[in-house]
Amino acid sequence: MGQDERYKRAKQRVEALRGFYGHVTTYVVVMVILFFIDLASGEGWWVYWPAMGWGIAIVIHAANTFVNFGLFGSGWEERKIREIMEKEQEE
Repeated sequence: MGQDERYKRAKQRVEALRGFYGHVTTYVVVMVILFFIDLASGEGWWVYWPAMGWGIAIVIHAANTFVNFGLFGSGWEERKIREIMEKEQEE
């Protein structure tokens, strides 16, 4: 793997991390606002529903960012590129 390829992968990784951290920051800010709206309304607690729903999305995003399931990671990308190139060569 050349220097350019390593740089490209590192840049993609940094972009994925930045996206995840931005997602978490937005979640925290919005949940704090919703908590205070819920507190001020005094009509029973409902804030946990959006917190849980969005929290599930955060967990999925974290899994995609930090855990390589092998589904669509860099290994999958390399295998798919080779597969497509081999099919085109056969035609």
